[in-house]
Amino acid sequence: MKQIELLAPAKNLETGMAAINYGADAIYIGAPRFGARSAAGNTLEDIGELIKYAHKYWAKVFITMNTILYDNELKEAEELIHQLYKLGADALIVQDMGILEMNLPPIELHASTQTHNYDLDRIKFLEQVGFKRIILARELSLDQIKEIRKNTTVELEYFIHGALCVSLSGQCYFSHAIGGRSANRGECSQACRMKYDLVDGEGKVIAKDKHLLSLKDLNLSGHMKELVESGICSLKIEGRLKDSSYLKNVTSYYRKELDDVFAKKKEFRKASSGTIKPNFEPDLERTFNRGFTNYFFTGRIPEIANFHTPKSLGKEIGKIAAVRKDHFIIDTKFEIHNGDGLCFFNHNKLLKGILVNGVKGKQVFPNEMSMLVKGAVLYRNNDHEFAKILKKDNSIRRISVDLFLEFKENILTLFAADEDGISASAQLKDEFELARNAEMAITNLKNQLSKSGDSIYSINSIETNFTEAPFVQAKVLNELRRQVLDSLTESRLSAFQQPQTKALISHPKYHTKNLNYMGNVVNCKAEEFYHKCGVEKIEKGFELQSNFKGKTIMTTKHCLRHEFGLCNKEMSTGQKTNRPLYLVDNKNRYKLEFQCQRCEMKIIFE
Repeated sequence: MKQIELLAPAKNLETGMAAINYGADAIYIGAPRFGARSAAGNTLEDIGELIKYAHKYWAKVFITMNTILYDNELKEAEELIHQLYKLGADALIVQDMGILEMNLPPIELHASTQTHNYDLDRIKFLEQVGFKRIILARELSLDQIKEIRKNTTVELEYFIHGALCVSLSGQCYFSHAIGGRSANRGECSQACRMKYDLVDGEGKVIAKDKHLLSLKDLNLSGHMKELVESGICSLKIEGRLKDSSYLKNVTSYYRKELDDVFAKKKEFRKASSGTIKPNFEPDLERTFNRGFTNYFFTGRIPEIANFHTPKSLGKEIGKIAAVRKDHFIIDTKFEIHNGDGLCFFNHNKLLKGILVNGVKGKQVFPNEMSMLVKGAVLYRNNDHEFAKILKKDNSIRRISVDLFLEFKENILTLFAADEDGISASAQLKDEFELARNAEMAITNLKNQLSKSGDSIYSINSIETNFTEAPFVQAKVLNELRRQVLDSLTESRLSAFQQPQTKALISHPKYHTKNLNYMGNVVNCKAEEFYHKCGVEKIEKGFELQSNFKGKTIMTTKHCLRHEFGLCNKEMSTGQKTNRPLYLVDNKNRYKLEFQCQRCEMKIIFE
């Protein structure tokens, strides 16, 4: 059977444990430094605690060190990698090829999506280098994924949910160009979420004050079967800045979707142990989202961006049926609650938010009435009751255990075997008195042993091998059960410790002898790596340059020509045009270039 991994993000120890409790097979979390979310660093102590907790379920913890490194950071990064390995980290997610020239411990290496894993040649190169896993670009379609799988044997990971970077990953320099905050250094200022005008060469305005680069959020929940069958081994949820409530909802939703697939396709199974039973019904629309898209998974589709807002819309719940003096009438099938946050687009297509102060049937009393109009579509972007349920729910993921109680020669032995076949035992020797009613005593023993408390286990069955039953105090029996379950946990941790071998880093020939700034080389070890791969000329990375004029600061599959019906591929010969287009903000103008053969748009700094 092939294991399929559900991979969830963790901002910190709390969110990491929440993701595991609600069904993740693996977690990715930021190291103290050098992660692509600089605001999501963690202490080594917390990382170690998360690793130990995850390994109880045979879940894995991957550490993100996927920024590019400067020369003065190389020594610190190398020392940190050794510390993470000693903590038991299962893999390291990296972008900078300079790391491959370090003295590394035998830790598994994953090529971050920041290494620009879009073209088959690039992916095959990284496989030959020695990466155990490659995290594919979000822009790839199902057909492209299948083609990659056909031509490689390396593990493949793919994003299935969360925020989308509009740029090809690792190829965005917009934030650094306009404000000195490098996305490749984990400091992205999200220039893509800002407003821009779209104008032509003559100054004609095609779009005014729109969020032209702000994509909707990815949602591939309806494509789990195709993904599993495509050869992807790890399905990745984005969101290392999200809170525990978001992780509880989203992780448990995808856990259920995948388990439903596994129930029908027996050749696949989950990659860790335990079962979750949350006390709520997961719903992706009820937590943060900008509206959903499947991006390019099924090919190019319209409206992958939301030009009107980069903010969370939440769930569409109905329309305004009528507007009164101090309230409005809502046409909805959903229950509205005090404290709900609602939003709608006004007549200028601007997102307007209101807070619900009171509800009487279909009458909603908001904190303000301005701009409310009949017929406006309402979204709930803060579901007050659902948020309370998520915050309150503290479900624990349980591993199924069968117990066997043996009584011989005044020795009481409790055996435990879990769902993975791991076993343990604990003994208690005493001068036990025999119970007068053996049948009742055995029933009481089983009832007491069946209480697993706040452990990570659920007792599936309890068997005994005796007819004469000892009388055992409840506290003594509880201690025996605690001992055997603690021993079982230690056995599980020992069984999980699989031998690791150092990655066999090689230096296959790179496809070009010249590497421009998009190679993201900013340190001497990265230069050394590429030189060993046959690259002769290496331009220093964007972050080491000062003159950005004429440079491409973003490459994207999101094409504004296509979005505004100007795609030459879709127009008749007489309609085709090559008129220049520009993005304009309050400071700069950026030229757009279109590579129609590759269906890509480039943004040029002027």
